[in-house]
Amino acid sequence: MIQKQLVAEFLGTMMLVATVVGSGIMADGLSAGNDAVALLGNTIATGAILYVLITVLGPVSGAHFNPAVSIAFFLKKQLSAKTCLCFILFQIAGGIAGTMLAHFMFELPLIQLSDNARSGLSQYGSEWLATMGLICVIFGGIASKPQAVPMLVGLYISAAYWFTASTSFANPAVTIARSLSDSFSGIDPIDMPYFIGAQLLAIYPAVRLCKWLFSKQDIKGAA
Repeated sequence: MIQKQLVAEFLGTMMLVATVVGSGIMADGLSAGNDAVALLGNTIATGAILYVLITVLGPVSGAHFNPAVSIAFFLKKQLSAKTCLCFILFQIAGGIAGTMLAHFMFELPLIQLSDNARSGLSQYGSEWLATMGLICVIFGGIASKPQAVPMLVGLYISAAYWFTASTSFANPAVTIARSLSDSFSGIDPIDMPYFIGAQLLAIYPAVRLCKWLFSKQDIKGAA
């Protein structure tokens, strides 16, 4: 079963990144320099593919596609350390493959180094908030309406593209992959570690908040 889970995490992360990067390239090319229009196209494609991928691959691996999510499940003791590490490695590999796939489709060099600067405390704080929010949406959805999680995640990321200064990467594997694309969706490799650091710092407080906020015993007691 673990082989299927790893393949699902690889393919899911690959298709997620291929969609993020590919739609960014397409949107940038068609928007005539209007960044708002390009971001809107990028947002719609990302939210849509998240719904599809989580619905299809969720029953196989849980559809994490994100090291931050896998670590959160590990902290909740719902994922072993070995499986968590394997998930993360396959997610990162899948993300890089997704960037290469997008570049192949648009006849670009398979690997580039991004020159898209994304720096400053507002950007890093946005990543902290976006990642914390994502984890809370996932665990909140599981606690209240598990079948709605694909839609909840797709809608949350679509919204977070617009309400965060960083356009809500909220995913270390995706951040690494996007540093290898000098396109609308890219991030300068110099800024990448700060984004990842902010994302990782959000995991523990998010897990602790969810454990308290979505405690079934507390909810029943309040009712």
